[in-house]
Amino acid sequence: MTISQRPIVLCVDDEVRSLETLERTLDEEFDVLTANSADEALQLLENHDVQVVLCDQRMPDRTGVELLTEVRDRWPQVARLILSGYTDSEDIIKGLNEAGILQYITKPWHPESLLMIIRSACRMCALQSENALLNMEMRLTEEQAEKQVSEKKAHLRNSFQLDEIKRHGQSPLNKICDQVSKIAPYDVSVLITGPSGAGKELFARALHYNSLRADRHFVVENCGAMPDELLASELFGHKKGSFTGAITDHVGLFEQADGGTIFLDEIGEISPAFQVKLLRVLQEREIRRLGEQQRRKVNVRVVASTNRDLEEEVRAGRFRQDLYFRLAEVTLELPALSRRTIDIPVLANSFLQTAMHQFDKPVKGFSEEALTCMKRYSWPGNVRELQNEVRRMLVMCEGDWLTADLLNPRVLRAAPGAEDEEIDMLAGLEGTLKEKVELLEKRILRETLIRHRWNKSSASLELGLSRVGLRSKLERYELEKTGDSETSKQH
Repeated sequence: MTISQRPIVLCVDDEVRSLETLERTLDEEFDVLTANSADEALQLLENHDVQVVLCDQRMPDRTGVELLTEVRDRWPQVARLILSGYTDSEDIIKGLNEAGILQYITKPWHPESLLMIIRSACRMCALQSENALLNMEMRLTEEQAEKQVSEKKAHLRNSFQLDEIKRHGQSPLNKICDQVSKIAPYDVSVLITGPSGAGKELFARALHYNSLRADRHFVVENCGAMPDELLASELFGHKKGSFTGAITDHVGLFEQADGGTIFLDEIGEISPAFQVKLLRVLQEREIRRLGEQQRRKVNVRVVASTNRDLEEEVRAGRFRQDLYFRLAEVTLELPALSRRTIDIPVLANSFLQTAMHQFDKPVKGFSEEALTCMKRYSWPGNVRELQNEVRRMLVMCEGDWLTADLLNPRVLRAAPGAEDEEIDMLAGLEGTLKEKVELLEKRILRETLIRHRWNKSSASLELGLSRVGLRSKLERYELEKTGDSETSKQH
């Protein structure tokens, strides 16, 4: 099929002079095709991308209405016009009803008027084609959106499968995973305790994606340091005008999570007054939006977390006992990362894989020395601090490996595990002044060498030592590079 840059108009008339006149009038703006019979017109339509057919009504082989009726059936996107010297109302009605004719033009026609009609018809044809494409695109987009949503849901489920989490850690993490696998299928409230950054939200999501509610919403709210009115608005919703700034109705997270799971992080921070409101919601399984009298039923599983000792908070009168028992039908306790150092290399490599994909920056892995330093550090910020450290190292890295010199100084200064007893001497527990000074000197030498990637010239320059003096101290303290910075051990 021939496609033209300009709109194509097909003129059909059994009179040659009429066709010549139409062609002269239209050819400045349009590509004009002419046919003196219905059969010739159909052949041209098959071979060209025609936008408008302008057809005479009275022709010997068949009428214009009959031809345009066939055109409508075979090429419905083509605009159809009738040109006739007769004003038979029956022909007009028949043309409009049977052939779907856009306009009935009577002879004699005025050139400018005809041009305006053809322009309008071409525009109509273009709009119909665009509308058809948009409808098709909408259908494709809808299908693609459904596919993307399904793929993301599947990815989420896979990410929080317990076997996947177990792969990234060892005991006692695996023991917690076993507990989650037992708890997840049952609609019981779960309280997750542990220090900040230990991965409480990870296990809250694991509870959801391994439950019967996995296909419904999982929503999160951090309850820490939030005023009661704002927290009530976020959780229960509000009606327009219920308070200053409420310019629209707002659906709260309990309604959004209906049928799914809501995760209330830092639950130990909520005020005594709000504890009463939350208790009522958990008991009655219904919420009331701020500024509204209507109560709405919700079916939500509640998972809460805290870094506080809620039992101690109950004994101190700062947390309601009845709310505690509502939230803690089952309790999961997450240990600090310092209590599971065996997980550090596995977690670090997992975080590295994620960061490499996110930053589009591939590296080969960690040097053995870097992993050794990371295992010696106590990680007070737990898993979150480890994740941030890995991301920072990748951003700063200029080579193929994440080496120890990329670590934050506070990680480098961590006491080596084999020297913990020696470090205690610096606190005055035992040892002479000479022993303490030598131990401190050894630590300074080691940290400086790591920062300079064991370049002895740079280290000696910083420390104000000669290369011979530095070498002597290294031999004296038996300091040497740990592992090989150019190879990564698999953990």
